Order: sequence, then C-alpha cells, then structure tokens
Amino acid sequence: MTANAPVLFLDGLNPDQQSRLFALDAQAMHSAPPGCMRWRCGDQHLGLVTLPRAQWLAQYLSPANLGPQGLVWDAAHWSEAQRSERLQATLLAARAQGLMPGWRDERFSYWQADCCTPNPERAALFHAERSGFRFLGLLSHAVHVNGFMPDGRLWCARRAYSKATDPGMLDNVTAGGLPMGETVHTCLQRELAEEAGLFSLQGHGLQAAGSVRTSRMEPEGWHDEIVHVFNLSLQAGFAPVNQDGEVAAFICLEPTEVLQRMEAGEFTVDAVQTLVQGLRRTR
Repeated sequence: MTANAPVLFLDGLNPDQQSRLFALDAQAMHSAPPGCMRWRCGDQHLGLVTLPRAQWLAQYLSPANLGPQGLVWDAAHWSEAQRSERLQATLLAARAQGLMPGWRDERFSYWQADCCTPNPERAALFHAERSGFRFLGLLSHAVHVNGFMPDGRLWCARRAYSKATDPGMLDNVTAGGLPMGETVHTCLQRELAEEAGLFSLQGHGLQAAGSVRTSRMEPEGWHDEIVHVFNLSLQAGFAPVNQDGEVAAFICLEPTEVLQRMEAGEFTVDAVQTLVQGLRRTR
C-alpha cells in the first residue's frame, strides 16, 4: 500500500494538465435556472422546485400555500413520522401520475442543518423516497471513494446501463447515496463491499478528504448533494469486483487518460468533483 498514491497521480500530470483538472471544479455549483422557487416547512428552507411543480405540490402536499415568497408547507409542528408519511404519500401520487420515474424503494433522510454531518442519532426533519429528493429539490448526502493504485493509476467504475441516473457513465471506484439509518462510515463500508468487492481495508490506506457540495438542474429536478469524499490507496494487484450489479465494468486509467475522459464528459459530474476534492487534500 502506498499512502502517497494520490500524489503520484498528480505527478502523472504536467502543470498545465493539473490546472485543467482543478478547473473542472467549476462544474460543481450551478445557479438555479429562472422559474425555480424555494419551498419550506415553516421557516426551514427545504429545496428548489419549478413553478409547475410547486403548483402541483400545493395541491397534494396539504396543508401547503403557494405565494410570492414560494411554497410553504405548514407541517413544522408535526412529528418526524407525520411529515415522512405525508411526503411519501405525495411522492407515491407523483409516481402514479408518471411524474417521477426511477423509483428506488429506498429512503433518504433530510436533516435541518444544511452542512451538518448526517447522524441517525440526530432527529431528521423527515425521511422520503430517494428518487423524490431530486423531484422535490432536497439536499441529500452521498459517499464517494477515489481508488488509487500504488503507481498513481485510478480505478474507475462504469455505471451499469440499467441505472436510473447516469447509466453507462464513468464513476469513482465506489459511489453511493446515504440511506436512512446509516452513518457516513457504515455507508462507506457497505458500498465498498457491494460495489468493489472490498470487504476489509486491511493492507489498504483510507483517508477522509472532506466534502464537496454539488448542485445543478437535472431532468428529474434540482440536484443538491453533499458528497463525502475519501481517498483509498489500494494494495498492488488489487482489482475491484462488483457484487451488486450496479457496475458494468471497472477500468484502471493513467492520470492523463482520466483527465482526457473527464474533459470529454465521460465521467459523472460528482465523480469529477470527488477526484478534484480528493487531490486538493494532497497539495
């Protein structure tokens, strides 16, 4: 295991290439397009939705009021369970009407503080269907891992073509949303096992590399996510093996080829931001 594998990755790029790679972080945060409006629960900001979606929610997310300042859901005095039940029923209605494809049958949690580290021991405002977070423009959390070989090459996953989002695109060696009931570290361990076949970190080096927030408009709605980033320095000879069917293939790329493919748009936006964030921590 080589702890300096991320440094060796950077060493594989000349100064101009390094500058081009770090400039890709401009893709991380996009402004909301015209026509989007905020919606909130009492005084708590929740997310961004388009006007037609806000009008639809005002009908189904009772009690809710749509006004000049946006959509207000009058559920601040409700319990976490009551808010979760109402939101889930609303999302089921959207699914039944064909407004929300890609149903995952998995729930995410929404925490009131935008930048708090998710912690199941802290009360979430509510829990709701994962695919509904984009539909509702809500902040979600994810865990992504940069997998470096001792010589600086990078293991990359090609997302399964059956994935609801970004099918067939290149991604980090492990990447997954943070579901209800898990911590960042339990999610990390599970995703490494399921996606890369890495059941033990013995002999490998794992380092937390902070987080990056990404936001942009997607076909499903406003995507707003905090990605918790880790750098993983892998043992020589290690090759990931997918276990859950969510990866079509793995490829191990030289730094120059990673940059070329990122600039060509072959990687997911979040994978690019994960690599840039991870490499910033090596400087």
